Amino acid sequence: MAGHSKVGMGAMMPILSYLGHPTFNLPTALVSNTFDYGRFNILDTTEYIRGTLPVWKDLGFSYDAICTGCMFTEEQARLMADYCREQSESRGTLVFVDPVMGDGGRFYNGMTERNVELMREMVAVADLTFPNYTEAALLTGIPFQAEGMTWEEAKQMLDGIHRIGAKSVLITSCLVDGENCVVGFNHFNGEYFRLQYEVIPGLFHGTGDLFSAILIAHLLDGLSLVECTRLAMDGVYRLIDLNKNMKDKNRGILVERYLSILDEGRIGGA
Repeated sequence: MAGHSKVGMGAMMPILSYLGHPTFNLPTALVSNTFDYGRFNILDTTEYIRGTLPVWKDLGFSYDAICTGCMFTEEQARLMADYCREQSESRGTLVFVDPVMGDGGRFYNGMTERNVELMREMVAVADLTFPNYTEAALLTGIPFQAEGMTWEEAKQMLDGIHRIGAKSVLITSCLVDGENCVVGFNHFNGEYFRLQYEVIPGLFHGTGDLFSAILIAHLLDGLSLVECTRLAMDGVYRLIDLNKNMKDKNRGILVERYLSILDEGRIGGA
């Protein structure tokens, strides 16, 4: 949870709530601002997580789904992986994992190889994980290629993440056979797919979080993985297009102003 900058849970919770899914939060860290400002402060909340999960368990709280993001310590990854596994086995809770680590072929500031191992712990319990291309390369150990991949190479990377333990897999921000794509593997039918998108120049922070929130909301409404992926891609495109002239893109997109554009595709929506 960032104090400044609309990223992480600050970006996801308004979208999930607007689309009909009340959301509870358990921050893995309190962060002063996005890392690309060059200077930041982080408060590790492992102790808070350690104390909160037993309380929630005693109170009998349950969820349709759990989505995890950044993990900062081995204990966090172990606690959350165990909790997700328990909720999945006892209550049928869906587990979504966003393995936040890097982009553009490099780690985010403050992330290291240690975070890769922590994320593999989480991916192993996921019903669906959605790394970007950089994160997929880190998870699988397959070298990142600035020139992109072939479709066969993309399927091999999807298979590599599936072997870690994730049931279904998306990889975002791919260049596949020269086209910008999101690629996926759906374990329900064993099918691979790729969906093309148009790039708007500029780097906005938090767009992966927006994608995750829109995707999850529609999946919980019962749409197919391909349909939800397309809706998430289109929603993020519209949000970026409306904010492309923002001067400080490190702040992320102020999503509350634009929630109504997400009504397209809603079940029983406007």
